[in-house]
Amino acid sequence: MIGVYGVLAYAVAARTREIGIRMALGAQARDVLGMILRRTSALAAGGLAFGTAGALFATRVLEKMLFEVTPRDAPTMIAVGSILGLAAIAAGWLPARRASRVDPMIALRWE
Repeated sequence: MIGVYGVLAYAVAARTREIGIRMALGAQARDVLGMILRRTSALAAGGLAFGTAGALFATRVLEKMLFEVTPRDAPTMIAVGSILGLAAIAAGWLPARRASRVDPMIALRWE
């Protein structure tokens, strides 16, 4: 969660100027919030897809070490995927909220 938060906070900070322009042109705070959370969801979905493929491959190798769980236990995979997906969305919420509160004049000011 901390890693996802760090990556998204950096991405939002790098896009502050763009977000300021969007807000100056009429984007509402909820539009910016939705834009960042959609990006977070897309990254989480990609990570979950690659992670699930890796987990299915790893369970073949580690099958003898699994106790009371089958290698392709669907409820376990769904539960873990859901928890990780929700954790990614929660980690992206704070940078998204911070981005939605950007003042366009401050973001566009030249230094």
